[in-house]
This record gives sequence, structure tokens and C-alpha cells, in this order.
Amino acid sequence: QVQVVESGGGLVKTGGSLRLSCAVSGSIFRLNAMGWYRRAPGRERELVAVISSGGSTNYADSVKGRFTISRDNAKNTVLLQMNSLKPEDTGVYYCNAEYLTGYFYWGQGTQVIVSS
Repeated sequence: QVQVVESGGGLVKTGGSLRLSCAVSGSIFRLNAMGWYRRAPGRERELVAVISSGGSTNYADSVKGRFTISRDNAKNTVLLQMNSLKPEDTGVYYCNAEYLTGYFYWGQGTQVIVSS
């Protein structure tokens, strides 16, 4: 049984920073990419950033230069450092763990609110 647990959300002012953390436990055999997605109010869930097991990263254009994704393979954790936050970054952030088998698992989500 795979468990994906996020932490680190909260309320921050425009220009502030937050760091999200996600831990994957249970079966970690063949764990591949890990990523962060978000769902803004009234919008569909979208990719924020993803990192492969080898460390390759991909970011949404809207967060490039402001967000940094990193992972610790020994601890099966992935971090999302968010700087220069904007009100449009508000949403529920979800961690995703993708396996080489094609299965993927979601966390329960953590709320990020950026006030103007």
C-alpha cells in the first residue's frame, strides 16, 4: 500500500515563500517520477513541476524561475520551494508519485493561499 503525504501549505503574502514537502511510504519499488500539481479555484488540476528519479526536472511556464523541485531518493521525499509567490499561485497542491509500472498515486493535497 502506497501512501503519499504532503505538508507545508499555508497562508502567505504576495512575494513570500513556502516550502512543500511530500513523503512516499509503503511500496517504493520502481518509484519513478514525483511531481506537484495544483488546482486553483474554478480551474482544473495542472502540472506545477515534476522530477524524474534521475533528477531531470520540468516546470510549468508560470512558475519557472520562482519554484524549485528537488527530491531525496534515499528518503523518498520531494520538495517544492516556492518563492516570489503570487495570488495566482493560490490553490490546493497535490503530490504525485508515478511508478515504472504505470500506476500513480496522489496525496490528499495541501492548501496554499497567497494574499495580495
